[in-house]
Amino acid sequence: MNAVDEARANGELVWHKSTYSSGEGGECVEVAVAGGVVHVRDSKQVVEAAPVLRVGSAAWVALLEKM
Repeated sequence: MNAVDEARANGELVWHKSTYSSGEGGECVEVAVAGGVVHVRDSKQVVEAAPVLRVGSAAWVALLEKM
């Protein structure tokens, strides 16, 4: 079992940085998908208490289709 599978098995979110994020440390967004919910956060705010936006997968797809 790899680290991603292990994290998912433990109920942890597996975060992925957006390919649109700047390589210079700014404007970084990360997403994680679990149970039909997309979690979005600022990659510079990865502490437990940092805000996370949660949207349904249908809403996420609608957003991406508008981009």
